[in-house]
This record gives sequence, structure tokens and C-alpha cells, in this order.
Amino acid sequence: MKRLYFLFILLSAATLMYGQTKVGSTAAPFLSIGIGPRAVGMGGAFTATANDITALYWNPAGVSRVGGSAAYFSHTKWFADINFNYAAAMLSLGDWGTVGGSVTILDYGETEVTTIKEPDGTGETYGAKDLSMGLHYAMNLTDRFSIGGTVKYVQQSIWNTSASTVAFDLGVLFLSEIYGLRIGATISNFGGDMTMDGKDLLVLYDVDPGIFGNNDQVLAKLKTDPFPLPLTFKVGIAMDVVNTQDLKFTVGLDALHPNDNSESLNVGGEVTYKNLISLRGGYKSLFLDNAEEGLTLGVGLNYDIAPNLGLSVDYAYQDFGLLKNTQFFSLGIKF
Repeated sequence: MKRLYFLFILLSAATLMYGQTKVGSTAAPFLSIGIGPRAVGMGGAFTATANDITALYWNPAGVSRVGGSAAYFSHTKWFADINFNYAAAMLSLGDWGTVGGSVTILDYGETEVTTIKEPDGTGETYGAKDLSMGLHYAMNLTDRFSIGGTVKYVQQSIWNTSASTVAFDLGVLFLSEIYGLRIGATISNFGGDMTMDGKDLLVLYDVDPGIFGNNDQVLAKLKTDPFPLPLTFKVGIAMDVVNTQDLKFTVGLDALHPNDNSESLNVGGEVTYKNLISLRGGYKSLFLDNAEEGLTLGVGLNYDIAPNLGLSVDYAYQDFGLLKNTQFFSLGIKF
């Protein structure tokens, strides 16, 4: 068993050495937006830490080691007044593992419909929205090795046209005996291509405009090309450099190999005092040419309402260069 998962990690790491940049060549790029202020505040270097409910996104293997059950909601004000929301819940089944469910929605808002004849608007509006709904399962195969997976339905829609597919995530997590070093690896968004379809693609077409008297109002449908999902391989390491009763200092590093961009690194860390307040910082997209992502900062508060009931509130700031910045907020309940 050990040989198998070490081979998986080594093969994933080897893919970082090769690849071709294909920026903007995939569908559903919202699947690559990081979930949760805690992980974002740590620069997205969360694959090997993955010890809260957001592991459902970062590394599904990690939720089997969270302990207990939880519910979570996060909100992000994305660029151009775009709203990015995520909700999830997980339930511990003891020795049977952990199950979970999640919903991700990127809402572009409503836009007024205008035409050549009515440039001031027809009175109608249309919207665009991205959606992902996932079911998750994770379990501990040994006291040090965990595995988890996700099956999710992905949809993109604009007005009366949409595209959808099914995708899968797979993650592994290994807890070593070397000073608490953790190693994680994931494959995200492995699934079918997405092709837009709907009544907005219907047009009136003249089969042969060079012929007079023929029917120039033939109903036809525009054919759109299929686009793959943003498949991403990640390998991460993390370690609790300091781990005392009052203070914990965690550092992490993730190496990414996406199918629509060049390889890059995310680095970050978290300092937690008495499991009450946490300060985070990190840097995204190291060694990536023309990257707008960069510095990340965050803070979190944890409060135990009762012995088996806890509340967490988190905030993160992410610099986006020319696009200014984004801010993340979340609320979590553990029970």
C-alpha cells in the first residue's frame, strides 16, 4: 500500500516538469477559485493541511481527520460585483468514514436586454450563473494514510443557453513520522467536456444566398465547440513548526500543474494562539509569468460555545494586481 501511494505522489510531482500553457482554453474556470478565507489567507497552500470542512474542496481526503460534523458558508465579492458563494456540510460516520455535500455558485447578476431597435432596453433582463454541486466521501485506510473523493455536477448558463457535465476529484493525505510532516496530493476536475446548447443558438439561415426565390428563413442551430474542464494536479507538504498547548505555527507549500496554465507554487502559513485566534499570510502563483495573484492575508476566530459545539468566523484579503483585490468571509459551525 505504501508503495502505491508514494508512487502516486511521485508521478503527480513529475507532471510539474512538463506541460503546455493554454490560458483561457477551459470551461468552468470558477472551479479554480479557492474556497474559504482560511486556506486563501494561507496563499492556497492547503493541500497537505486540509484539516477543516473546506478540505472538501482542497483535498477531500482531509475531512476524514477533522473529527465530528460541521456546516459552513462563505461569501466572496468577486470582480465587477460578481458574487461567489459556497455552502457545505459534512457528517462523521466514525469508522465508516466521512460524507459531505457542497454547493458552489458564481452569480454574475442581471443585465438589461438591448437590441438594435431598442438600444435603451426591451424591459427584459438576462443573467449568467455557474453552479457546482458535489457529494464527498473520505476514510482513513490506516492511522497515517487517508483517501477521499468527490463526484460533482457542473453547469454554466447564460440566458437560455447552458452547458453541463460530471466531474471527479481524488485526494490522498499521508501523515509522516518526520517531525509531523504531512504530504497531500489531489487531482481535481477530471470529467467530460462542456458544450453550450439552448434556444439562444437558434437562428434563421439562408442556405444559399446566391439563389433568389428560395426560403431564406430556414431555422438552424449554431454549433459550439466543446471545452475541457480546468484539470489540476497538486502536490503539497505542510508541517507544524511549533505545536505547543498555547501556540501552533503551521507552514505549507503547494505545487500546481493545471492544464490551462504554467506550473506554479503557493506558499503560506498560520499562527494560532490557544485555538482562539489565528493570523495567516501567504503568496500565490510563484514563478507564474504575468500572474495578477500574489499576497494573501487573513484572520480567524474560533469560539467553543459548548463542549461539542464550536463557531468559527474567518476573513481573508487577496491582492489581484491590476484587478485590485478580493475579500473573503465565512462562518462555520462544528458539532
